[in-house]
Amino acid sequence: MPAASIPSPGLATSSSGVRPAGRLVNIAHRGASWSAPEHTFAAYDLALHQRADYLEIDLQMTRDGVLVALHDPTLGRTADYGGKGCEGLVRARSLADLAGCEFGGWFNDTFPGRARPEFAGQPLPTLDAVMSRYGETTRYYVEMKQPESNPGMEAALVRQIRKHGLYTAAVHEWGVLIESFSATSLRLTHRIEPELPLIQLLPVVGSAAAQGHLAEIARYAVGVGVVHRDVDDALVAAVHGHGLVVHAYTVNDESEMERLLKLGVDGIFTDRPDRLTELRDWRHLTGHAAA
Repeated sequence: MPAASIPSPGLATSSSGVRPAGRLVNIAHRGASWSAPEHTFAAYDLALHQRADYLEIDLQMTRDGVLVALHDPTLGRTADYGGKGCEGLVRARSLADLAGCEFGGWFNDTFPGRARPEFAGQPLPTLDAVMSRYGETTRYYVEMKQPESNPGMEAALVRQIRKHGLYTAAVHEWGVLIESFSATSLRLTHRIEPELPLIQLLPVVGSAAAQGHLAEIARYAVGVGVVHRDVDDALVAAVHGHGLVVHAYTVNDESEMERLLKLGVDGIFTDRPDRLTELRDWRHLTGHAAA
């Protein structure tokens, strides 16, 4: 399926910390990962078909410095199928080592009710291949995973953004958002490219504890990613009061999506972008706010 053009979410025109105006953004968590194997072209294609605003891409780095779309630092959960020895640390393998691995069969085995023949044999996407496939009309929400164990990840990511002509869109339209739980990594990225928009992911700490970090986060990031259970009126007000956006992760339940919409969050990570699209469309048609 070719990459689909997605509607503009009404983002701010700079990464200066100005909160975006307009509707909530629909962030496809690992692609449409409820319906297709995570971090495969099948999941990304489907997410765009379901009108996600962003493809969320977790990054690992191979031994030879190639950024690949994979959540786990190890290969066993999604690649140890077919008896090809696709196991161990990603950073201990070269890209060539991984060429014989497939990343879709596990999904068919784990979720037989959602299985499809075409999921078997899905390759491991490199970030370069993802950006080449979907181009400048797609928005990317990229997470640096375990960056302290992958030195050079920040610079490698910036190179890919520039290589694919995404830098201007990243800065002026938030066409690329960079996220991490590592403040150290985000600060390093900020030093490399101060204009790129960064999102500080927060662990499960509770609303009050999360609020205590916002002033420092606002020095280098444009927003925070917060587990949905920690989101309440006070947190949303505090985040917006610091000129930041708040994106809630990871929500598949419609009632929780509705609660977050009413609270005024700016984005939701979901494995079910189709469900969030339908809810957002319904709220728009019925005249509800924040849709």
